[in-house]
Amino acid sequence: QMQLVESGGGLVQAGGSLRLSCAASGRTFSSYHMGWFRQAPGKEREFVSAIIRVGGSTYYGDSVKGRFTISRDNAKNTVYLQMNSLKPEDSAIYYCAATQLWGLNLPTSYKYWGQGTQVTVSS
Repeated sequence: QMQLVESGGGLVQAGGSLRLSCAASGRTFSSYHMGWFRQAPGKEREFVSAIIRVGGSTYYGDSVKGRFTISRDNAKNTVYLQMNSLKPEDSAIYYCAATQLWGLNLPTSYKYWGQGTQVTVSS
């Protein structure tokens, strides 16, 4: 079983920045593609970003492209989401997830999920 623990969420003013971290257990972290999703009240889970296992290719949802950056450090079993120029509509619970499949924008592709971290952006 792979365990994922998010951290770094909190309250931030619009236009500010946060960096989320997701720490993974196990010794096979580098074999997984990693993704970030978010879910706001009353809305479906939304794809935010993903990074392939080697870390060379990244993907972003249209709503965050140009503002968010995903990265990973396989030596630390950690994936990051740097969030800049935050907007109130970015407020959501952010989840990290791991998969060995493709279709990285789809929640159903992911086998393991963290418990989420709350991000609130004030207007």
